[in-house]
Amino acid sequence: MAVADRMQSTLRARPGAVTAVLSVIGYVLVGSALNGVLPLFPELSRDTVLLFSHLIAGINTLALASILAGVYFIRNREYRKHRAAMLTAFGLIVLFLFFYLWKTGGGFEKSIVAPEAVTLVYLVMLGIHILLSVVAVPVVLYAVILGLTRSVEELKETRHAQVGRVAAAAWAVSLFLGVVTYLLLNHVYSWEVREATALLVLVAAPRLRR
Repeated sequence: MAVADRMQSTLRARPGAVTAVLSVIGYVLVGSALNGVLPLFPELSRDTVLLFSHLIAGINTLALASILAGVYFIRNREYRKHRAAMLTAFGLIVLFLFFYLWKTGGGFEKSIVAPEAVTLVYLVMLGIHILLSVVAVPVVLYAVILGLTRSVEELKETRHAQVGRVAAAAWAVSLFLGVVTYLLLNHVYSWEVREATALLVLVAAPRLRR
């Protein structure tokens, strides 16, 4: 109990610092896993990788629905439902991250095979999706930490509402584009296997993959 109390106290007193530390840790873990520096996950078969792709899309769709529900609830001042919806979305994103890193670290990445114009649109959407998911990490964490450590009345004295709007918008657009690119890659057009690559290279390379 004492440890939990100290953790709660730290989160409440220094939400910005905790957000920064957790964000850096998250970026390092993701980058390391994608680079193969941290061989955290066992190798997956081809069928399992494909299964994970569908599972990830399902998780992202549920997370997007939870975010939209959370936005609806807060606009109607249903604070408890808003909190539950956003925490559900956050939990789903953590679950997504686990399966995504396992799929990437233990399996392979896919590159779309489509007409040039479609490929260009796909890559633009994928690039925006990746960029927003990277940008969303600190704002989402900050909003969640504030929401977990303060009452509704106390939150009115913080930047939770302003940060939350940015977090929800970036998060929702990223998830939506992720689902669209999944559909294009897996159900509308075909794909080919590409070697996994580092996250930073993934963002910058002209041949982005999913």
